[in-house]
Amino acid sequence: MDGQPDFENIRMAARHEEGERVPLCEVLVEYPIQSQFLGREVSSDDLEAQVEFWIKAGYDFIPLTVGMMSPGKVTEESSISKVIRDVMLKDTPDAENKESWNLEYTHFINNRADFENFPWEIASKLDFSKFYTIKHLLPEKMKVIAVSGKIFTLTWMLMGFNNFALSLIMDEQLVADVFHKVAEIQFQGLDEIFEMPHVGAVWVVDDLAFGTGPMISPQAFRDHVFPWYREMAKRCHDNDLLFFMHSDGNLMDLLDDIIDIGVDVLQPIDPTCMDIVEVKKQYGDRLCLVGNVSNELLRSGTKAAIEERVKYLIKNVGPGGGYCLGSGNSVPDWAKFENYMAMREAAMKYGEYPIQW
Repeated sequence: MDGQPDFENIRMAARHEEGERVPLCEVLVEYPIQSQFLGREVSSDDLEAQVEFWIKAGYDFIPLTVGMMSPGKVTEESSISKVIRDVMLKDTPDAENKESWNLEYTHFINNRADFENFPWEIASKLDFSKFYTIKHLLPEKMKVIAVSGKIFTLTWMLMGFNNFALSLIMDEQLVADVFHKVAEIQFQGLDEIFEMPHVGAVWVVDDLAFGTGPMISPQAFRDHVFPWYREMAKRCHDNDLLFFMHSDGNLMDLLDDIIDIGVDVLQPIDPTCMDIVEVKKQYGDRLCLVGNVSNELLRSGTKAAIEERVKYLIKNVGPGGGYCLGSGNSVPDWAKFENYMAMREAAMKYGEYPIQW
């Protein structure tokens, strides 16, 4: 995309204003896709290459993780994985077994004793080194979006979903205490983020719903999760940062709550179970919407089908601002590279304001 990145494009979309173009927006583009784009390997430690990708690919920001768990699948890169592997499983054969430390396969808090013995103090030591290093690599108007959150997801993963759901009924205070600890660590990270002028937004990544609706009752979210995000949104706004939220699944029963929390930008309006045009009609004056190009299209669709989907979204969701073009979740390593490029190229071709084609 021509021109230099400018985070004001994202701010204008969040204010429901038409800028020069419909912005591109992703919470994650996996490194193999970045590598194909640049024609050389991009790794988690190569910030210079990452910045080059996000600039040349046409984005106005670069996402960096500040929480205990990175977006996407649970990986060794997540700080909580390192705590479990290097502290809890240290000097055991299980330290080398992925399924022993990966929270997609196992859990560690079954009861009050497990909660008390969990190494929370070590888990709270978040690494901000990339945030300081990247400051000197960014063009003047490009910003970092700090990817945080997973207050809900990390809580139930630490407890195991069945145990978590049962404890909501049998030992609600234990669940509340785990939520409190997880949220407390995320908030500690925010305090340092707010001192960084090159950060433009905080993006909480926390899947709240299945395709059929919320993973727990809306009231349980109101009791245990949404108060933390409401306070997070308030602190972001007090520091002139935007507040983004990612969640897969059907969020229709939670959208009023999400707006009440103070979310500025919601992604990805899951195309497998939500109609983004209908969401725009009902909530588009109160939420900036992001995404909705199906990941199934990115995996196995034709370039022509992707172009048609992008045209449809820009035509029906883009007018008046309040929309950023992106995938229906994130851009995974199993997406076809040519399909990712087709999505970008269609956005460049059709996304200039005013939309007149």
